[in-house]
Amino acid sequence: MPARSVAAFIQSIWHRMITLRRTLRFRLMLWNTAVVALTTVATLFGLRIGVRNALYHEIDALLKEDLENIALEIPEVYRPESAALHQELDRKALSHDAHRWYVRFLNSDEEEIWASPNTPNPRLGFPNAVDFVPMTISNFRVVQYHENAASPPVIIRVGASLSLINEDLAQIDQLVFLFVGAVLIAAPPVGYWLAGRTTGYLADVIHTAARLHPDQLQERLPLRGTGDELDQLAKTVNLLLDRIARHLEVRRDFLANAAHELRTPLAAIRSSVEVALGSNRTAGEYEELLGEIIDEGSSLEALVNQLLLLSETEADALKNRGERFAIDSVVQKAVEMFRGVAEAKDIQLNVGTIDRAEMEGNRQHLRQVLNNLLDNAVKFTPSGGMVAVTLKRHATLREVTLEVSDSGIGVRTEEIPRLFERFFRADNARRRESEMKGTGLGLSICHAVVEAHGGTISATSELGKGTIFTVVLPLNA
Repeated sequence: MPARSVAAFIQSIWHRMITLRRTLRFRLMLWNTAVVALTTVATLFGLRIGVRNALYHEIDALLKEDLENIALEIPEVYRPESAALHQELDRKALSHDAHRWYVRFLNSDEEEIWASPNTPNPRLGFPNAVDFVPMTISNFRVVQYHENAASPPVIIRVGASLSLINEDLAQIDQLVFLFVGAVLIAAPPVGYWLAGRTTGYLADVIHTAARLHPDQLQERLPLRGTGDELDQLAKTVNLLLDRIARHLEVRRDFLANAAHELRTPLAAIRSSVEVALGSNRTAGEYEELLGEIIDEGSSLEALVNQLLLLSETEADALKNRGERFAIDSVVQKAVEMFRGVAEAKDIQLNVGTIDRAEMEGNRQHLRQVLNNLLDNAVKFTPSGGMVAVTLKRHATLREVTLEVSDSGIGVRTEEIPRLFERFFRADNARRRESEMKGTGLGLSICHAVVEAHGGTISATSELGKGTIFTVVLPLNA
């Protein structure tokens, strides 16, 4: 193979390793290996300590038992027949030759009186010894006892080699190292496989999300039915997709309706201009056509302003609470502005309870809410009807309730939930507005402004008997 091909192959492998190292699956494998290795080492190390302590405890118990038995027979050491004791201890030492068990007798000056076979040579020192407390000296486990009742006093030392215990511990260490090595070898591939079972589902989620398009959001992430965090993630993403799809659908409808509403006055202006240019006309006729163009331009201006206001609601620009004002004053001014319109249509405009109250918010936007509600009430109330306005303050709840009611044409019960949708018009409203100018955005603007101020707006209506709009606003003070 050419050197350039080998270099390219090595470089490709290196890039793959770098790419693999950056993946979540690789990191999960490393974490799994580290946790398993640390857990295994800690467990086996604790097991070794436990086995060592158990072996030491066993030999200590045997040595103490031997020391107690010898201490009971110690008076025999100072009698002529003490040779029998020596012979018995010699036999025991020889029978425990594998453990190198031994016993020594010393006087109070630490001089040896007698010692059994297997006694270490040179003799082991035993500094700072405490009776019946085992000590480890030069690979021997030793325990001693001062028999002061004897005359003269005698020190008894019993010991045994730790060689067999150390051999057992060495074998355990070998097994520990072998097992840890096996774990370190097996943990990475097993961890990589287990991580793949998790990240494989995430890969499906990523591929599904990559296929999604703003115009085609019907596809949803698959659910495994396990109820774990991954399923919860998929459910959350699916809910987000549902909201995005709904938002895009509303946006498309909004744009289509806005285009339709803009097209109507534009078409009227164009047709008026075409008629004016089609033939010579008198000055009065030109003035009439120009007046119609101005009216249509005013409709366009009103629609554009409302669209801009709605765009502010989507950008949260309405949530400006820097201004403090009297809401009762705003209500009074709005009512006075519509009083002349109501009188011209022979509609009685009644003002009920208007409690004094101050609040924080956007005075201009809330004035727009009142104007829209009063405009609708007057527009859809026939001559001889009545429109009423009240503003009540609830001191305990720290809120005010505004009601605008009319005795107009009303709305069907099934259409009430859609009153605050953009460009929605009820059947009666459509028939009524065929003779009037309207955009279908007024109530949706009211809803957006009221919600931006932390309040609620609702409607109750009965067909042929009228409608009541109720606005609840917090006082924030």
